Amino acid sequence: MAVPLLLATACGGGGGGDGAKKRPSASPTAAGKENPDATGEPVIDADPARLPTTRKAALDLIDQVIADPESFGPGVVARTPYESGPDSWPVLDDDCVWQQGDPGRGILATLTRSFEVPAAKGKGPLRLAAIVTVHRTDDGARWEMAESIEESMRCPTQQLRQGEFIGGLGAGALGRGEANQVNSEDSLMESGEYRSDELGGPHPYFWAQDQILRFTFAATAKGAKGWTAKEVTELGSQAQGTMLVRLHKAVGKKKG
Repeated sequence: MAVPLLLATACGGGGGGDGAKKRPSASPTAAGKENPDATGEPVIDADPARLPTTRKAALDLIDQVIADPESFGPGVVARTPYESGPDSWPVLDDDCVWQQGDPGRGILATLTRSFEVPAAKGKGPLRLAAIVTVHRTDDGARWEMAESIEESMRCPTQQLRQGEFIGGLGAGALGRGEANQVNSEDSLMESGEYRSDELGGPHPYFWAQDQILRFTFAATAKGAKGWTAKEVTELGSQAQGTMLVRLHKAVGKKKG
């Protein structure tokens, strides 16, 4: 399946930590509002029997969909620790600092993987992450997307962890049918500047998240010395496109 360049260019928002998701708590109409061009055929013609309804089934699906190092492109390796979850759920507190919380009953499973392009040839280490979350309902996934936009507006500067910050954030959202966005029911993207005690800065920062049915999936890239905003965006978008294709294969109706 070809993935349109829209995945690399659309505006969107929300996100923090290593790109992890937030607890749903905002109106789903805040992201992906109803659009007449969004009606018609579903984004994925899903087989109901392939939609997970248990934690085990959700974890199995995540394993099929979530990005691996090759999803980002050449030179990307797994970081240590490689995976976090399925009981880890970052929450942005009132002081715009990310904290670890409980995923809650509305989420069947969630998983985050961490990656890196090691420092080489005048470039610092580029940190990357991918996240897939399976909600119990489609509305749960929509609420998560709404929360992401709300957090970008509330906290244009965020502390990811001790000594790590993102700021100067520009964010937006495209529902299906808006500006030719046809890949997902809702698409968010955020860009800005990343700073850390270890890597200095400012460096380019990129985050993107999409929602289809009860699933959300996201990729993030935190820049370092020598990396351009274009390079950072391309790596994140490549992984996002890979997860989109994998989700189609995992839950779509089998042909023939």
